[in-house]
Amino acid sequence: MLVGILEGLPAGLPIDLPTIDADLEHRMGGYGRGKRMKIEQDRARFVAGVRHGHALGSPIAFLIEYRDWTNWRHGMGAEPLEAGSPEAGGSTAESGDLRSPAADIRRVTRPRPGHADLAGGLKFDRADLRDILERASARETAARVAAGALCRIFLAQLDMSITSHVIRIGGAGLEAGTALPVNTILECADASPVRCADAQTEAAMIAAIDAASDSLDTLGGAFEVIAINVPPGLGSHTQWDLKLDGRIAQAMMSIPAQKAVEIGDAIWAAGQPGSVVHDPIHYDREKGGFYRPSNRAGGLEGGITFGGELRVRVFMKPLSTLRQPLPSAAIVGEAMLALIVADACLEKFGGDSIGETKRNYASYLQQIGRFPPQSS
Repeated sequence: MLVGILEGLPAGLPIDLPTIDADLEHRMGGYGRGKRMKIEQDRARFVAGVRHGHALGSPIAFLIEYRDWTNWRHGMGAEPLEAGSPEAGGSTAESGDLRSPAADIRRVTRPRPGHADLAGGLKFDRADLRDILERASARETAARVAAGALCRIFLAQLDMSITSHVIRIGGAGLEAGTALPVNTILECADASPVRCADAQTEAAMIAAIDAASDSLDTLGGAFEVIAINVPPGLGSHTQWDLKLDGRIAQAMMSIPAQKAVEIGDAIWAAGQPGSVVHDPIHYDREKGGFYRPSNRAGGLEGGITFGGELRVRVFMKPLSTLRQPLPSAAIVGEAMLALIVADACLEKFGGDSIGETKRNYASYLQQIGRFPPQSS
């Protein structure tokens, strides 16, 4: 069972439970998904902060239960073990009896490379590495997705949305520097078993997964998360920990198995001259003010959004326990970006109620529409 608490959403925000459950279901999907994903049937149950379909403005608490929990109720229980029991170091129970308490609490003493097992066991002085691996499991991302879904509902009230797609699995991927149009991603990604919006690349990805599966191997890759209709002015340049790009990078790197983050075309841009990389600034009153004909910076400059699409690419190492985790990871990436962007919006626009937040936001949009200032 997972427990999540989300604080800060304004009162009156309509909470659509089917939307949240749909995001949780997307996290479990994908071509070649593991057996545990097939067992889980995630549903969020709200126990505080929501009344009759609307947020109260107080912390929102939710639970996510999953069917496999009954098999671990004893093995992961909070109650002390009885002295002399097999789990506490006593004699071994009947090895073939899967119904015995000993069967569902086998100690884990062999750490796996690429996991938190060894480092966590040493840090917390735990001889049974199950104390580490259960909390370090990607299972915890279900709570992130549920919290992110709440933030996506909030962002939709401000006409913002978030999508994602997988851009690489193993050696199969889009060419470096390729930025697919958002409309193409929205139309194609969800229909793809690997959440790839390019048909040719999708076929290559599926072939790569099948080949790795035949070899009992796994693959890493990369996905891109995009926030749409984000206004200029979120984040700040004034302190290192307020820069939005830094906050986004930390959030994405906190997802299990993610090893690198790129905003915009950063990796490609590192090998180019500035004259090719920088996004020129234009102004046209009929187009709504300042705009950029390109977005190689990924919507951020100096830690502040400038009004372009917020594009974040995240790179994942191969996992030893899941054969095809990237589509699920992309959904988690959407949730984390939603959390960060929602936090930045509330930081910028405030509001105890959703009505107040929307009024503040409308006033801000009117303000930035007045630039450049009119001469007196």
